[in-house]
Amino acid sequence: MDLSTTYLGLKLKHPIIMGASPLTQDIDKAKQVADAGAAAIVMHSLFEEQILLEQSAQQAHVEAHENTQAEATDFVPKPGAYSVGPDEYLESLSKLKAAVGIPVIGSLNGVTNSGWLDYAKRIQQAGADALELNVYSIPTNPKEAGTTLESRIIEMVRTIKHKITIPISVKLSPFYTSPANFVAQLEHVGANGFTIFNRFYQPDIDVEKLEVNHALELSTPTELLMRLRWLAVLSPTVRASLAVTGGVHSVGDVLKSVMAGAHAVQVVSAILKQGPSWIKQTVAELEQWLVTHEYESLNQALGSMNLSRCPEPAAYERANYMRVLSGFSRSNLKW
Repeated sequence: MDLSTTYLGLKLKHPIIMGASPLTQDIDKAKQVADAGAAAIVMHSLFEEQILLEQSAQQAHVEAHENTQAEATDFVPKPGAYSVGPDEYLESLSKLKAAVGIPVIGSLNGVTNSGWLDYAKRIQQAGADALELNVYSIPTNPKEAGTTLESRIIEMVRTIKHKITIPISVKLSPFYTSPANFVAQLEHVGANGFTIFNRFYQPDIDVEKLEVNHALELSTPTELLMRLRWLAVLSPTVRASLAVTGGVHSVGDVLKSVMAGAHAVQVVSAILKQGPSWIKQTVAELEQWLVTHEYESLNQALGSMNLSRCPEPAAYERANYMRVLSGFSRSNLKW
């Protein structure tokens, strides 16, 4: 059975890749993931703030901007808050690439179109096969219009495309007014792929201590549903590669993602919970499912349930909203 897929121009043996996670900070752990059969690995992110801190080399620079907006206290950490600096990140990338023998995708995380983007070229020079641009932005300024934020991201992609030759995937959030239009604009300026969607890690409040708590919550399969819808919507019109991230925990989730239009399936939480063996087991289950259902290759399933090819395209649109609500019965209540 041919499970191969092409993502960002990279020929992969199957669609399951390790998404950006803390595991890549440990070469031995990352190698275990590769040995378990991962088709590629996305490095953990190098943050804009890390680069700016190193470039400024002045703690006063941080203190002067530390509380300028609501999220800034956490968004611009004090020096030493990161486990590695930019140079260590590049060194780790080079070592990882040499150790695993599969494609390694670098990751840059930031929100402004400035000098930190020069690190895209250094990531390429360190050996990355592609770059994922993680535009994790929390717009708290009421005077900033959505179009302004989108224009900044478009210019970031345009700037990076002029600096490097390796493919770029833009990791997006679902919170844009018109995701399909925004993706079309990003593709026009050179984006080679899109990762659907970024997971926003939400703060909680301790009502006794009056503190804001920060906790990493691993994904659940329910998070996949929104991603499936937008994969299905984008798949017929986007020429670029599509990857899904968030909510993939079983072979069924992998199949749904591919059928909706994903060329690659990024997995983190399932691997963190069950270990690297999850990859080998899921690849075997994927092959068995395709054989049992008489598919000739994975490519035959790709996009088979997207907006233009599924038997009921209205299910991805407004009709589904009405059907779900009208289909709820009071008999479902237990009181």
